[in-house]
Amino acid sequence: MTSDSAPVPAGGPDLIERALDGFLDGHLEELITFRRRLHAHPERSRKEFETTSAVVQRLQVAGLDARVLTSGTGVLCDIGGGIEGRTVALRADLDALGMADTKDVPYRSLVPGVAHACGHDVHTTIVLGSGLALAHLFASEPLPGSVRLVFQPAEEAVPGGALDVIADGGIDDVDWMFGVHCDPKLDVGRIGVRAGPITAAADLVTIRLHGPGGHTARPQLTADLVDIAARVVTVLPGALRERAGPLGTLSLVFGAVHAGDAANVIPALAELRGTVRSPDRAAWDEAPAFLEEIIESIATPRGATFEIDYSRGAPPVDNDVEATAIFAAAATDVVGATKVVETPQSQGGDDFSWYLEHVRGSYARLGVHDPESGRGRLDLHSSDFDVDERAIAVGIRVLVTAAIRALRNPLPE
Repeated sequence: MTSDSAPVPAGGPDLIERALDGFLDGHLEELITFRRRLHAHPERSRKEFETTSAVVQRLQVAGLDARVLTSGTGVLCDIGGGIEGRTVALRADLDALGMADTKDVPYRSLVPGVAHACGHDVHTTIVLGSGLALAHLFASEPLPGSVRLVFQPAEEAVPGGALDVIADGGIDDVDWMFGVHCDPKLDVGRIGVRAGPITAAADLVTIRLHGPGGHTARPQLTADLVDIAARVVTVLPGALRERAGPLGTLSLVFGAVHAGDAANVIPALAELRGTVRSPDRAAWDEAPAFLEEIIESIATPRGATFEIDYSRGAPPVDNDVEATAIFAAAATDVVGATKVVETPQSQGGDDFSWYLEHVRGSYARLGVHDPESGRGRLDLHSSDFDVDERAIAVGIRVLVTAAIRALRNPLPE
């Protein structure tokens, strides 16, 4: 294995690029193997024990101190001495999704019903590689600050593992924070950036309607829960959008509806489950109250009672303008200005947003589509999702360059 130490690049982007060339020449094959190991052994949220162990072991081989979160999964690792006290955090997420992996590749998931279909194995490999590269680059001279590697558990869970990291002091004293997410809509070598909101809020909601039940021959004598549930499904989404009004957009989509088992029995319970999404923080803040108000107007006059289990996900990721400028400049250094594009705001959610409640930072899109493959642009969460692994080197180069730029950037007032 190539040594993890090398002279420090004291100059600008060209010297950093050449130093990264040397690092990746010696380590990229290893990192691709590491990614494939994670991909073949995915773990669900807050069960990422093997993944956590693999990250810790590799950091320790490089002589770096790694701390496992008190929850038992997730890792924090600091690099550099911080001569000016500045700290930049780089974040990855560790967990996989509960779904099948249908790809025909040697590194296909070996765990039934669990798959890295969102690219978290790639994110983890990129942040690991970035940490090793930074240790490699600055082994003989201290950084103008520190870089903290944040390997977060449970991004796919509600509430997300970002709150675990924050509770464990994982972003204490952090001045800047950056991360990337795989984007199959972008070709490899392209980076999507956006100042301001880049994701939406995403919450889970379960609505239970209750009534006395009865005979389908006499629906007028009871609360007809099937009818009421149908009204909730058809009326509530539009009413919620209208109620949000000037605060922004609220979108409710139901994914599961269950009421009754017999054709001639009006059930005493109906359950509806769905997701509430919003690109707007103000609308997201008010969503639970709006939801309850509208359901009451539908269910109560028809003789039903109800209860709502509303599970908060995370607010929209709202990228800091200055942090995004730093990241965009770093991406331009690496891939060129024509390949750094403004990305649209996604309706998907990500708990990176919780970090940005406390720290200046920016979250970006990493192109992972191979334009020469002849395959279509697979969506995230697809059962055959995969990436062009050249994206790993691009991600490492961009995160390392962004970290160095942020450490050298004057802190905002």
